[in-house]
Amino acid sequence: MDQILNKVGSYWFNKKANKELNSVGEDINSLSTSIGGGTKWLVNKIKGKMQKPLPELLQEYDIPIGIFPRDATNYEFNEETRKLTVFIPSVCEVGYKDSSVLRFATTVTGYLEKGKFVDIEGMKTKVVIWVKVTTISSEGSKLHFQAGMKKTRSRDAYEVLRDGVSVEKF
Repeated sequence: MDQILNKVGSYWFNKKANKELNSVGEDINSLSTSIGGGTKWLVNKIKGKMQKPLPELLQEYDIPIGIFPRDATNYEFNEETRKLTVFIPSVCEVGYKDSSVLRFATTVTGYLEKGKFVDIEGMKTKVVIWVKVTTISSEGSKLHFQAGMKKTRSRDAYEVLRDGVSVEKF
């Protein structure tokens, strides 16, 4: 009788373990097509910590949620250093309602401070020619872009998520 119970118990345990391993495998497979931030998501999921959506993070730091293209959903954020890395599926441009345009590389990095995104890499704006954006700061209804020179724009133009239009090069 003990042998039968051992075999039934072993069978049940093996079946349960295989189901759990398959579930993790499916998670990994579904993430393998995502860009950059997918691995971080899995690690956080295993640790029981889910990453908040990018717009929520930006709102916490008083940065307009529409500053990145709509499909920029994967990101990594180090809470200690406040370094933000945003992954964008392809190089693209986003036009805003104030007629300004931002161009994004596939990875944008910088540091979040309250009301500021500084030391930016991977973002440009058109000021006669394409110029690298180094800092974005929020002050009331205004948004200041540091791109060689300081350019002030209306913040409400950046409060709505917009689709990016693919371009060939950054």
